[in-house]
Amino acid sequence: MTARKSGSRLETEIERCRSECQWDKIPELVRQLSAKLISNDDLGELLQGECKLQTYLKENPIKQGASPRGPRPKLVEVRKHLTAALDRGNLKADYLQETSLLMAKLCYVEGEYRDALGHYNRVNLDDMQLVGAPVYRLSMIAEAYATKGLCLEKVPAASPSLSNKNTGSPASNRSTTDREQEIITCYEKSGDIALLYLQEAEKALSAGIQNRSPKPGPTAQDQELGYFLETGLQRAHVIHFKNGNLTHGVGRFREILRAVETRTTQNLRMTIARQLAEILLRGMCEQSYWSPLEDPPTVSPLDDPTRQGHTHSKNYSLSRRPRVYSGENLFCPQENTEEALLLLLISESMANRDAVLSRIPEHNNDRIISLQSASVVYDLLTIALGRRGQYEMLSECLERAMKFAFEEFHLWYQLALSLMAAGKSARAVKVLKECIRLKPDDPTIPLLAVKLCIGPLHWLDEGECFGKIVIDMGEKAAEFRAKGYLAIGLVYSLKATDASLRSTQEDYQRKALGAFQRAQSLSPTDHLAAFYLALQLAVSRQIPEALGYVRQALQLQGDDVHSLHLLALLLSAQKHYHDGLNIIEMALSEYPENFNLLYTKVKLESMCRGPEEALLTCKHMLQIWKSFYNLTNPSDSGRGSSLLDRAIADRRQLNAMTLPDFSDPETGGLQDANTLGFSSMFSVCSVHATSIAASRVEQALSEVASSLQSSAPKHGPLHPWMTLAQIWLHAAEVYISMSKPAEASACTQEAANLFPTSHNVLYMRGQIAELRGNIDEAKRWYEEALSINPTHVKTMQRLGLILHQLQRYSLSEKVLRDAVQVNSTAHDVWNSLGEVLQAQGNAAAATECFLTALELEASSPILPFTIIPRAL
Repeated sequence: MTARKSGSRLETEIERCRSECQWDKIPELVRQLSAKLISNDDLGELLQGECKLQTYLKENPIKQGASPRGPRPKLVEVRKHLTAALDRGNLKADYLQETSLLMAKLCYVEGEYRDALGHYNRVNLDDMQLVGAPVYRLSMIAEAYATKGLCLEKVPAASPSLSNKNTGSPASNRSTTDREQEIITCYEKSGDIALLYLQEAEKALSAGIQNRSPKPGPTAQDQELGYFLETGLQRAHVIHFKNGNLTHGVGRFREILRAVETRTTQNLRMTIARQLAEILLRGMCEQSYWSPLEDPPTVSPLDDPTRQGHTHSKNYSLSRRPRVYSGENLFCPQENTEEALLLLLISESMANRDAVLSRIPEHNNDRIISLQSASVVYDLLTIALGRRGQYEMLSECLERAMKFAFEEFHLWYQLALSLMAAGKSARAVKVLKECIRLKPDDPTIPLLAVKLCIGPLHWLDEGECFGKIVIDMGEKAAEFRAKGYLAIGLVYSLKATDASLRSTQEDYQRKALGAFQRAQSLSPTDHLAAFYLALQLAVSRQIPEALGYVRQALQLQGDDVHSLHLLALLLSAQKHYHDGLNIIEMALSEYPENFNLLYTKVKLESMCRGPEEALLTCKHMLQIWKSFYNLTNPSDSGRGSSLLDRAIADRRQLNAMTLPDFSDPETGGLQDANTLGFSSMFSVCSVHATSIAASRVEQALSEVASSLQSSAPKHGPLHPWMTLAQIWLHAAEVYISMSKPAEASACTQEAANLFPTSHNVLYMRGQIAELRGNIDEAKRWYEEALSINPTHVKTMQRLGLILHQLQRYSLSEKVLRDAVQVNSTAHDVWNSLGEVLQAQGNAAAATECFLTALELEASSPILPFTIIPRAL
């Protein structure tokens, strides 16, 4: 009785060690078992053979893709033990099956594939019970199916048709298809049973730690899948994809991922999740996608059409299957990008959790593998989120990757690009500085930094430093050297525009001109170099030379919108207004939603065709704005015609048109949209005005400091509401030219609803007050505009004239001279200064001012040349 209890206890301990792969303890346990129970010598042979085989495989792991061939001296003892156990026949049926499985595994390791298949056929794997089987036996069965699949792949199909020359016969094709299906079934069964084994092993280990052993045993993380279990989990979908059957491959991926996770399969799950995400992103469209909870389509465009009818169908069942996640209210993706993103976010979480950050030499290989795995996940996240325009989320993901990113250029660069796309320009520049440090010989990185500095940030000094980095590379920069000079030229050109002193402006203009000339000489086929050289010459009022270079730019890039716009402005500077308007209309046929061109068209139409045509264009701009930004309020539909709709409905009544007067400036918005009869296109502005005004005051103060006519402010991209405000202000200018203060006031109020502190709005109100003869009110509006933007030349010029009317000549002269310092090419300011000096009796100085005004007016465009954006 005592012997039986002792044997039972030993057998339980042996079973536990076999389940937990603790092969080093097996020999001692076998000796104890043999000493107590003599009848179990055959079991001892089995255990010793298994122990030595597993130890050999652990010390000499089989590599993926390798073909083991030939006997090995260390395996001779394994074969002796297993042969002895089989020959005596004293083992129980279950142990005999285990011995045959181990012998088949040994045959595979020695390259005897047919012998291995013979052992599997004698055992009949499909008859082996999974219900009630010990944990270690689940592992043996899973490995057996995987090994059988490997042997079937190695051994050529033995069918009668192979001896015939007609290898393309239907019988041959059926035989090949059946064999492929048998191989795939072996791998799928192996994978399913392997998942079941790992779940049960982890469950048993947790229960053992809680209930039995006070000593810490090996953790599940110490377990390794091994070659055979890993093959069983990964080989089936590889064959599906190799055969062009993506549908079943994706389905197999999903089955593995739905199984309840164990710590041993975490790395495998991350790999499979990443691979599935890559397939969903690169090999599947929305039309061919099906939900994970649905059955896959029988015919799918994903599959190879030449193999239709030869696809694998899952026709087996297991008595036990791995547990899968289930429950109520579980999230289920509805389209391919959504599922890919979910998989990648899970993979990212696992990669961050298991990151190897240690820099000690012993962990170097693990750290490199961890970094490579994470980098692939983040690259796929970039594809998935980039397709959806979710750059904010992408930048947040890449920020989490910074724990991997020490001295890793790729992740830093990805972060910089994502920050650029997300509009976080300041942070992007800081990250690009680190990229420059990591890769100092790459000229594209400082060029990206320049692009941000001269664009949304307006950090001109920093932009100059980055541009010089490219130039200083010399020949190393190759073709990007010209881009470096182009960037420096843009920096100097913008600095000239910002400079408050005339001498400083002229100095920067000379530097800009020299840089553009150098860029054009280095890259004569670059249309941007010729274009910016033409633009700088135009700003310097060298009109004939500018015309030559802009035509050269158009020869290189005939559909460049900015070159066409510059050509139109240059023609208007030569007073060829009709030709300029023709160019603008031709450009608008290619770029109908370009507000820059439309602003210029309004000015040219006022000059060539009268203000009525200009108002038609203003109405058209409002319609484009509505469709382009899609900012509508459905509740406003059916409220009647808008201001300009009613204005244009009958052009014969245009001059007699009356518009509602907004008499309560304190409200900052419309009193009653219904009574005013505004359509949804216009009432949406008023509906949102109150809510956005406060939050956008600071942004407006910086953005509207640019020219009224500019389609993009100097310091950043134009906000849609700013675009709308500019449209209303252009309409107000047209009404002022028609001497219609009420209508001009209505349009100005619309702009004020959006940006009440804009200096352009205040300037327009001053002009309306002047039109009404309210000089004191106009003076107050101009002074308020200058308190917001002290260098707005148009406001300074109008204020100077009002001071002149009030006979405050000295102050008027000072204001106008300050305006000349800001913009020395403003002919109307020179003319006003001449009038003031003439009124003071300074005829000589007045004459000089008048002559300067005449000279500048001869080359003055319809709108300033700086309306054209300057960006790299």
